[in-house]
Amino acid sequence: MTKMLITGARVLTPDALSAPFAEVLVEDGRIAAVLPPGTKVDDAARHDASNRLVIPGLVNGHTHGHGGLGKGVGDKWDLALLLAHAPWINGGRSVADKRLSTTLTAVEMLKKGCTAAFDLAFEPPCPTLDGLDAMAEAYAEVGLRAVLAPMVADLTFFEATPGLVESLPEAHRARAGGMRMASAEEILGVIGAAAKSWSHGGKGIRLGCAPTIPLHGSDAFLTGCRALSAEHGLPMQSHVAESRYQAAGGEIRYGGATLLEHMDRLGLVGPWFSVAHGVWLTQGDLELLAKRGGGLSHNPAANMRLASGLAPVRAAIRAGVTVGIGTDGSSSSDNQNMFEAMRLAAFASRLWEDAEDDDWLGTAETVRLATVGSSKLLGLEGGTIEPGKAADLALLDLAHVNWAPLNDAANQLVWTEDGSAVADVMIGGQWKLRDRKVLGLDEAKLARDAQEAADRLRGVNVEARAWCEELAPHVACHCRALAKGWTRSKRLLRAD
Repeated sequence: MTKMLITGARVLTPDALSAPFAEVLVEDGRIAAVLPPGTKVDDAARHDASNRLVIPGLVNGHTHGHGGLGKGVGDKWDLALLLAHAPWINGGRSVADKRLSTTLTAVEMLKKGCTAAFDLAFEPPCPTLDGLDAMAEAYAEVGLRAVLAPMVADLTFFEATPGLVESLPEAHRARAGGMRMASAEEILGVIGAAAKSWSHGGKGIRLGCAPTIPLHGSDAFLTGCRALSAEHGLPMQSHVAESRYQAAGGEIRYGGATLLEHMDRLGLVGPWFSVAHGVWLTQGDLELLAKRGGGLSHNPAANMRLASGLAPVRAAIRAGVTVGIGTDGSSSSDNQNMFEAMRLAAFASRLWEDAEDDDWLGTAETVRLATVGSSKLLGLEGGTIEPGKAADLALLDLAHVNWAPLNDAANQLVWTEDGSAVADVMIGGQWKLRDRKVLGLDEAKLARDAQEAADRLRGVNVEARAWCEELAPHVACHCRALAKGWTRSKRLLRAD
């Protein structure tokens, strides 16, 4: 039995409204007690946390570990353009590259106070057992908890988007139309085999299943994903109604039904399921999601970066949906900073037309979404510093300029903190970050390896990139026309 008493710190309360001085007793990976200042526990090792603020580890409700090697790609891209460029962004990767990219993502999250993540990992055209093991090992090496959900589809972006292939110039039509993902049978077979042989649960890495976008899956494939998830108890997450062109495409393919309604008809929506983004969910969608016990990961940075829009977060909360916060991947929002995600979530809530201040996300509420809310999306029972909860903690340096002076803990967690004051991180009662350094990992070598891999892959994918860049204006034209037609025909959901 191991005991540690964290002393001298301010400790964020479960409601996130205050941070009084307290002592935190950690025993066998869990919080055993939150004690008055000065309390002595004779058989516990002491950790002096004077001038520190202890908060629950932030939980990333939606990311992509494969995005670690794709930071900073693209500029004036919306979601359709990002997907059109995916062949060269993610192409030509070895198993070692997949592990490296995931390690980069995990290290950045850890250094910015995150202790767990829902990672939709992409291995086109089909997930592999070696790749999934390598990515799980990356999380285990860094020490983060994770749901690692292979992001899968049996239709390509070009097949999935109504009318896209036909809209392309003849010179590009054959190549785009001839691209293929692996078969549904092959993809589901790999995930099923991974579920049967999964050996990473003891390290806090859980396998999931992520049919990437409903339009990118045939009905048989989507129902196969659900059956497999039900058989093995896998959590599911999918990008649903992220952009207007997808919402339009869903109504075209599904005879007027929304994307979420169609997924529900196939049996995918339930307590095991969460929506990523959900920018264009209707009020009926939100009520359905709440009725089924599903969740929503709000990813404001990517929603803005990719011009997707503002997610109806307040409407979702009022409907009874479990809401968490995520960063999205580093090729679509360019960092893994949950402090930035909280700040942008609070900002975005103020941009709804005619929204009153009751519709805005307050700072304490936003912190709870990024801890308690996101924990629920991952199937974790964490997010607060209370007896019985996992000892997943981040310690912030109150001497840092972000906290000079300390006026209000919740306000400053959201408004002024950017991750640079994170000094130490504990996961399951074990230190994973000390004095801003990741334990057991050479960060300088990681950076060198990342640069070498990026340079090499840039060369490998030069032809694919050139083709994607030629194609991109035609993709943008078609998808934006779909979006405009759908917007004109709909009364957009408002925060009230």
